[in-house]
Amino acid sequence: MNKLATKRSPIQRNPVSPARLAAFEILRRVAEGGYASVLLAARAEALETRDRALCHELVMGVLRFQLWLDVAIEHFAGRSIEQLDLPVKLALRLGLYQIRFLARVPESAAVNESVNLTHLARVRSAGSFVNAVLRRATRETSYDPAAGIKDPIRRLSVSTSHPHWLIERWHRWWGAQEAEALATANNQRAPLAFRVVHPEESAEVLQQLRESGALLEPSQIAQGAWRIQGAGELEQTLARSGKIYFQDEASQLVAQIAAPNPGDTVLDVCAAPGGKASQIAAATSVRVIAGDIHLHRIRTVREVFQSHDLANGSCLVLDGETSLPFRDGSFERVLVDAPCSGTGTLRHNPEIRWRISAPDILELSERQRQILTKASHVVKPGGRLIYSTCSVEPEENEGVVSAFIQQSPDFEPAQLVTKAAFITPTGAARTWPQRDDSDGFFIAAFTRKR
Repeated sequence: MNKLATKRSPIQRNPVSPARLAAFEILRRVAEGGYASVLLAARAEALETRDRALCHELVMGVLRFQLWLDVAIEHFAGRSIEQLDLPVKLALRLGLYQIRFLARVPESAAVNESVNLTHLARVRSAGSFVNAVLRRATRETSYDPAAGIKDPIRRLSVSTSHPHWLIERWHRWWGAQEAEALATANNQRAPLAFRVVHPEESAEVLQQLRESGALLEPSQIAQGAWRIQGAGELEQTLARSGKIYFQDEASQLVAQIAAPNPGDTVLDVCAAPGGKASQIAAATSVRVIAGDIHLHRIRTVREVFQSHDLANGSCLVLDGETSLPFRDGSFERVLVDAPCSGTGTLRHNPEIRWRISAPDILELSERQRQILTKASHVVKPGGRLIYSTCSVEPEENEGVVSAFIQQSPDFEPAQLVTKAAFITPTGAARTWPQRDDSDGFFIAAFTRKR
């Protein structure tokens, strides 16, 4: 039972739909540091199908358009968003998102249930304020919070709901048109992608999904990846039973580029949550060792290996920034899917944009260089080192690769086997949300010469 539901009297007087109540609670936990995707997954089974869909739409929509909503709320409320208590902010964001972005939701329901949320959160005195602000929003339907902003970067920041500093740096790196395309793509719903865990079962599993009414589309990014629409409960059943694994197509491309040979030993230095390590283990007769710095994250990887019935995968706790517990030259393949800012995954993880800062990117790039250098020591001569991030920031990608090549004379860039459209001028590979309708990933590989 959820915390708010234990307060029986207010709920009886102020009913709120399960979807809106769950969305409110999830957004409050995200504001406290939680992750929306994890919290949504945890609540999924407790909600019926329609409520689950609305809850997901509300949570992701509010996080994606948070800045746009806040600037509009300031206009309708006549006060700074920072002056409002968190429950009031969340109730207003939820209500305004429904009024302006969800045409199928009656305005009266959006207003009334947002007011009721303040009552349930024990800020009943704010109910009349929330009602007045949202009623004004229903009257001023043409108001656009970005329309009157003269500065083009600030205007794009508000219209696409991204932090000003992030839009400014993208504008500096790639120009106004590309910055706008990327920011716009980040607010679109990402396609749901998966892979069949054991390739030899693909025909049977795909047939099951098609017979259930699912629409399947083969990926144009990663071989063996699929986009899916409309399978409903079956896709979740297959995922729980270890038959399929939900994983973005660009993430699947990383494991394919690793391309170990049968009999190789592979180290995944930053393996959690285990998608790439399990993909490599399932596709080839290799031994995969998955490492990560935190025990709870290693438990997640181990659960993936067990769910997928992968006896050739093992796990251990390690710190890739210090030294690895292996002799030099121990592995034919070493994968460093480095901790990063995650700016390539904002469609799946919109809250990231409100948590990172410019200094974070520089700090992460230094950590990435350290991990890559430490990992290079355990690559065998003739072996391959693969570096990837789910960031679009050049400092975390080309900058790290350039520094590594300059400081590592034993390594040379390796040619990537993938579509020419993904290859960058420096020989790495990139995917982009606005171009490829996938997460933004960067992938580079190096061969150890001696």
